Amino acid sequence: MSDVVIKAENLGKKYTIGHQAEREGYVALRDVIAQNARSFWNKTKDLVQGKPIIQGDQQEEIWALKDVSFEVKRGEAIGIIGRNGAGKSTLLKVLSRITEPTSGRVTIKGRVASLLEVGTGFHPELTGRENIYLNGAILGMSRQEIKRKFDEIVAFAEIEKFLDTPVKRYSSGMYVRLAFAVAAHLEPEILLVDEVLAVGDAGFQKKCLGKMGDVAKGGRTVLFVSHNMGAISQLCPTCLWLDGGSIKKQGLSRSIITFYLEGNSEAIEIGERIFEENLEKDFQLRGLRILNKHGVLTSNFSCDEPVIIDLIAQVHRKVPGLYGYLSITKKDGTDVMVSDSLDVVPNPLDDLSIGRYRIRVAIPERTLASGNYNVYLNFASSFSHKDFNVDSPGVVGSFNLDDYTSNRGNKRLGYLSTLLSWNINCVD
Repeated sequence: MSDVVIKAENLGKKYTIGHQAEREGYVALRDVIAQNARSFWNKTKDLVQGKPIIQGDQQEEIWALKDVSFEVKRGEAIGIIGRNGAGKSTLLKVLSRITEPTSGRVTIKGRVASLLEVGTGFHPELTGRENIYLNGAILGMSRQEIKRKFDEIVAFAEIEKFLDTPVKRYSSGMYVRLAFAVAAHLEPEILLVDEVLAVGDAGFQKKCLGKMGDVAKGGRTVLFVSHNMGAISQLCPTCLWLDGGSIKKQGLSRSIITFYLEGNSEAIEIGERIFEENLEKDFQLRGLRILNKHGVLTSNFSCDEPVIIDLIAQVHRKVPGLYGYLSITKKDGTDVMVSDSLDVVPNPLDDLSIGRYRIRVAIPERTLASGNYNVYLNFASSFSHKDFNVDSPGVVGSFNLDDYTSNRGNKRLGYLSTLLSWNINCVD
């Protein structure tokens, strides 16, 4: 328990929406007319649609969070994903003490810094310099702590020229750069970040992800809400999937993201396949897994990491001249790259003895561009005149690649993500 810095127990947050039939105090005539017009229109619409008409007060209860329980240990980086309206931002607001929960409770150990909206805690009339000190004080930092980090904050935010300009004149990008720089550099023990990085450009997003990674590696805790699945995969080993205010799934980010993108929490991961044994086949594929460099089963990768295709094969009878053919294709069937075991001399599959084997094929990092790909496999014998019963499984799996570190990222055209070197030398 000593390592648990955030503990949520049956957390719930309820909002009540609707209009009261009677209002206290002064009400302008235009407001009465407008309210009656809306009421008449809603009743007419309900009548046409066959819905019951409710007289008097009309209120509806909405649970933005419902029975949410989880624990976060010191130094963990946890991603929070889900559709719009799933309760992600509400959860961070409860953890930040901005709003009180309706039910349940949350226990937090440590100083919390939150970046929930662009420029949270900034005063628009104050300059960037003044807001650094103001925001730092709000986060509980002493003036000496802020002064010690001041130059680093300004350099990260890249606003040196506008440091003494009122922040109300900043662009949204400048706002978020300064807000993130303050929140991340003033050494909070817990950093809560909502989907604010979408405002920044690609270069700034890369810096922020790197900084949050440094924060987590430094023993501090990060909770990161984002719709950028690539960023979640890169920064957060584990994540929570919120749906309708409740936790639908939690676990390893890559697996949870796969379920989330497929829209079905019960779906079988397409990164793994098991095939029943068929004794009539001389050679058979028995299993396939798609792994990252850490050996973790996943279907979502960064272009900066290798994709490992791990196969289990069974030899029931020796097949002279056996070879394997691998094709990586787009979803429309377009071949992007092909490889077969005959590329290796000598061919490692040729004339295998009876038994069970593991075969691994690795696609190096920065080979394929971002996108969705299928894995196609076929096995055959180069002795085509002989009748061998060899497996031809076809499309056996798929995976997704995201490019969130290069300049063009997922907007890069073509089938490759290889980054070429640009060398320049003075010839005069």
